[in-house]
Amino acid sequence: SKEALKEAEKLPNSLSEEEIASRKDCRDILTITIDPTDAKDFDDAISYRILKNGNYEVGVHIADVSYYVQPQTHLDADAYQRATSVYFPDRVLPMLPEHISNFLCSLRPNEDKFAFSVIFQINKDAKVQHFWIGRSVIRSDKRFTYDEAQEIIEGGKSEYSEAITQLYALSKKIREERFENGAINFTSKEVRFQLDEEAKPIGITIVENKADNQLIEEWMLLANKTVATYVSKKSVNKREIPFPYRVHDVPNEDKLKVFAAFASRFGYKLNLQTPEAIAASFNKMLNLVADKPEQAVLEQLGIRTMSKALYSTDNIGHYGLGFDNYCHFTSPIRRYPDIMVHRILQECIDGQVKIDKQMEAKSRHCSEQEKKAMDAERTADKYKQVEYMQSHIGEVFDAVVSGVSTIGFWAEIINTKCEGLVPINDLSELDEFAFLEASYALVGRYHGIKFQMGDTVAVRVVATNIEKLQIDLEYVPDSSLLKKKQKKAAKKKDTSNKKTDSKKKKKS
Repeated sequence: SKEALKEAEKLPNSLSEEEIASRKDCRDILTITIDPTDAKDFDDAISYRILKNGNYEVGVHIADVSYYVQPQTHLDADAYQRATSVYFPDRVLPMLPEHISNFLCSLRPNEDKFAFSVIFQINKDAKVQHFWIGRSVIRSDKRFTYDEAQEIIEGGKSEYSEAITQLYALSKKIREERFENGAINFTSKEVRFQLDEEAKPIGITIVENKADNQLIEEWMLLANKTVATYVSKKSVNKREIPFPYRVHDVPNEDKLKVFAAFASRFGYKLNLQTPEAIAASFNKMLNLVADKPEQAVLEQLGIRTMSKALYSTDNIGHYGLGFDNYCHFTSPIRRYPDIMVHRILQECIDGQVKIDKQMEAKSRHCSEQEKKAMDAERTADKYKQVEYMQSHIGEVFDAVVSGVSTIGFWAEIINTKCEGLVPINDLSELDEFAFLEASYALVGRYHGIKFQMGDTVAVRVVATNIEKLQIDLEYVPDSSLLKKKQKKAAKKKDTSNKKTDSKKKKKS
C-alpha cells in the first residue's frame, strides 16, 4: 500500500548509537554470508572464531526485521496479509518493500546491521556446550555465492578458507547426528531458468543441493530448533506461550502402505512398524536409490506420502527433521511467521510475554498463504517450461515416466524437468494397453510391454499450449528395448505353455 511505502521511506538509514549500545556488539568477529548468485536480500550471516578453551564460537545472525516493522503499522498489516515473498522465474513479489528487504535489513558486506542472533559455543565433536540468544549489531566481512563457497569446500584457496572448511566440517557432524536421530534425508533439485532481455527462457539448469547449501542449512536448522526449544520451556501463569511452531505430522498410514507396495517392486522394503522405523527405512531406500533411474519417481512419491509441514501453536514436533521443537526464525525478510517468532522471543528474553489469543488463527493464515505462494511458483515454473519447449518442437529427449493414468503416461525430461503427456491412443500401434493402478503402470495385453513410473523412455515434443500449460509428447520406441520386452513376454508365455503341457501329460 502507499501508506506502507511511506512508512518504509521514513525509516532511518543509519543505526542509532543508543540502540547499538543496548545490543551485543559482534562487529569485530569474522562474519560471512553465503547465498545464491542472484540474491539481493541477505537475511542470514554466520560468524566464526576459535575460543581460548579450544571450542568454536559460531553465530547465526538474522536480519532484525522486527526492529523496523512494528505492530499496528501499515507495514506490518501488509506483511501479515502477504505472509510470504513469492519467487517467480523472472521476478520476486516481496513481502516487504525493497527499501527494507534489499537495503535496510539486508546483511550486506562492510555495512553495520542490526541482527537477532543465536551464538553457539561448540566443541570439536560438534556438540553445543552453550548458547546465547539476543539482539546484536554485526558487520559482514565477505559475501560468498554458493559456487564460491563450494569451490573452497572442495579445496580452493581463500583468506576465509579455514573458517568455511571448519564451519562445513562441524555442520557435517551436526547433519549426521540429525539423521541418526530420525530425520529423513530427502534431497531437492531446483529448476533455474536462463532468461533473455524479454524474460523468455533460453536455457534450463537443474541445481542440486550441494555441500555449501547443506552448510548453511544445518546452521539455520540448529538455530530454528534452539529458538523453538527455548520458547517451549517458557510459560505464563503455568500456561504455554502461544507460539507459531513449524510442525510436521507423521505420514498417513494408508498412503504409506501404497507407497511401500510400489517401492517393493523396485526391490526396496520399508518397515512401517513405528515412525522411527519408517524414517530409518526411508533413508536406507533413498541411499540405495541414488543415481538410479527410479530415483526421481521414488523421491517424488515419497514426498507426496509425507504430511505437509505447517504453522501451528499445537507443538506436535517436526517428524521429517526429527525435532521435538522447531520454528522458523531465520528468514524474516521473506516470511511473516519469523517476524512473529522474533517478537515473542524478545518478550521471553525481557520477561514480558503478551499472550496473543489469535496466534493459532495467524499461524493458519500464514500456512494458507504459503500454500498459495507455492502453487503460484509451481505454475510460473510450468509456464516457463512450456514456453521453453515451444522452441524445441520435434526434438527427442531422454525422460522418466513420472505419472500414469487411464489416459496415458506423463514423462519428465531428465535434463530440464519439463513434463508432458503421452496419450494412450498414440500407443495403439505398439499394443492394447490397460491401466494397472496398483502397479502405477500401463501394461500391453498382447506383447506385455509395460510403461511404469520410474521407467526411462525416449520422447519427442509434438506440441505446446501455453494457455493450458501443456506439453504434448509422443513415445519414441527404442527398437532394442521394445524387442527385449517382446522377447521377454514371449519367453514367459512359452514357459507358461510348457507348464500347461506338462500338467496335461501327468494327468493323462
